[in-house]
Amino acid sequence: MATQPAYERTVPVEEYLSTEYEHDCEYVDGVIEERDMGEFEHAYVQAALVGLFRQHRADWAVYPLPEQRVQTQKRHFRVPDVCVLRVGSVREPILTHPPLLAIEIQSPDQALRRTETKAAEYLAFGIEHVWVIDPYARVGYRATESGLALVRDGIFTIPDSPIRLELAAVFAELDEV
Repeated sequence: MATQPAYERTVPVEEYLSTEYEHDCEYVDGVIEERDMGEFEHAYVQAALVGLFRQHRADWAVYPLPEQRVQTQKRHFRVPDVCVLRVGSVREPILTHPPLLAIEIQSPDQALRRTETKAAEYLAFGIEHVWVIDPYARVGYRATESGLALVRDGIFTIPDSPIRLELAAVFAELDEV
């Protein structure tokens, strides 16, 4: 399902924050946007990433949060598929401080251009690392100031840390189920 406005009218931020949605929506300048709901590949990769970061929580000094709201601007609330925070980060119901890493996982109908726009917003907010993983095309991208850059070797790292993600291993695990 492509992202689309969930309401015909603009909504005050207070209404967005006080409303429960079956699947959490994003909020951009008064417009509540449904998020692309992933299919099996999306869900499995998301679970695998959360599991990987949880498994390495102590030695990487980080922890993952799936589908955590992040307030990137006064009237922008985004919901990355996975946020990764440093151990000791401020604990907030809605993140108003940038996490170390935001990961977006492509859904089959999601336009990469839309993901690139979100990634640019994450970088502008101060998130140091933004990764985009496409389990359908079996590729990954790193967000940069000039757009999404294909990670040709399929290995994501964070400089000056032991964090390392090999997409081939994630995709091989996906193929085993």
